[in-house]
Amino acid sequence: MASGASRWGRWPGAVRTGRRQDALLLALLLATGSAAAQGPPRPSRPAAAAPADPAFEAAKETFEALPEPERKAIQDALVWTGDFNAVVSGGFGRRTFEALNAWRTRTNGTDPLDPRGGAALLAAGAAARIAARFRIAPDPGSGAVMGVPERLLSKRTPLASGTRWQSQDGRVTLETRAYPPGTETLDTLFDKATAPLPNRKVTYKLRRPDAVVVTAETGAGQSYIRYAAGPAGVRGFLFGSDKALAPEIDRLVIAVANAFVPFPEAAAPPVSDVGAQAVQARPEAGAQNLTVAGAGLAVAPGRVLTAAAVLEGCAAPRIGAAPARKLAADPSGLALLDAPGAPAPIRPAARAEPVGAEDGLIAVAPSPDGTVAAPGSAIAGDVVAALQPGSAGAPVLDRSGQLVGLVARYPATPRRVAGVVPPARLPLVPAGAITAFLAGQGIATAKTPPDGGPAAVARAVVGIACR
Repeated sequence: MASGASRWGRWPGAVRTGRRQDALLLALLLATGSAAAQGPPRPSRPAAAAPADPAFEAAKETFEALPEPERKAIQDALVWTGDFNAVVSGGFGRRTFEALNAWRTRTNGTDPLDPRGGAALLAAGAAARIAARFRIAPDPGSGAVMGVPERLLSKRTPLASGTRWQSQDGRVTLETRAYPPGTETLDTLFDKATAPLPNRKVTYKLRRPDAVVVTAETGAGQSYIRYAAGPAGVRGFLFGSDKALAPEIDRLVIAVANAFVPFPEAAAPPVSDVGAQAVQARPEAGAQNLTVAGAGLAVAPGRVLTAAAVLEGCAAPRIGAAPARKLAADPSGLALLDAPGAPAPIRPAARAEPVGAEDGLIAVAPSPDGTVAAPGSAIAGDVVAALQPGSAGAPVLDRSGQLVGLVARYPATPRRVAGVVPPARLPLVPAGAITAFLAGQGIATAKTPPDGGPAAVARAVVGIACR
């Protein structure tokens, strides 16, 4: 296969002209952390101070009062709803303000910064992410952490120095590349990517000491190239697609750029940023100094359902700052706790139909940053998802919000790749067993709230700690 710029120079590859082009290009460039992405400096000149915008300032104050993981989760959800075209940083600016307003307008005034509206936004973002099967994990071929929309890019091929993902029709391709020290440099890669070629027009080029971004167009397509340099050499990705697919691809390019971590050994992202989206970022009161051993779901006033494995060797479980007591357990792997301080209960409807390989799942589990909704998939009655220690007992839902099961057990020592816990296959206690167990304990079905789904279930999920 031809290498570098020659192959991608023949590819359809461009950013379209107009406002959408500017937004997409800026988003990709901002993901490099470059001030240069704002455009060339302009001569300074005296200017009258811009009048204060009360709506902007009010939104900024409300947004910045949220914990950083929650701010990032909101921005990430807005990327997936198609409203946000910038880097997910947790910072507030004009693009975040416009994205919040766009979501509010499209949802008939729903405020994404109040608890109910925020839950709806996060659920919509999670649903879009799961629908795309967007999986963030270390790429064995290049060593970088990559986000890949696997529903679209279903064909995967190992390369000598990376990995290629393609759509079934070949109109979209994502490739990773890795060059060890002493081979390619940013300068040579930049020169190849910007060299004059027939029928190719470079629409933007950015050269920094540690990063390169080039966008170009050839004929009917578009391409985006990004490289980063570090002690391990140069790593990057190349995204090419048919220009006619831009309405769908633009959002995916932003998501891929935001997820890209070229050298995870130096800065491994937390598991909550790898395939999971925060849906309740505020940790439980009094739980900051406790080690979470598992998860539980409040199913009735003062009653928490969990996996029996969570309580193995645990004589004194705690939920938040309050002690809990085991009331019952059964051979299916379930346990019920008496927990006076448990949150308001919720019982999502149990799914009756078997889960197939094409069904997207969502595991709702506690994490150091609060509760997260981790996208997953089904395989032979198990769930495959990027969860972290403390996820045993976590409820697993399908896309409609129906309960599929509870995570039965989590490994004591999970496998890590470059410091990141990749998706793993975990056993489930099925929904049928849960229904039978709770009925045997005299627990009636709780009413599912109108905003049911991952965000609603997250409010009833607790972390269980053991001394």
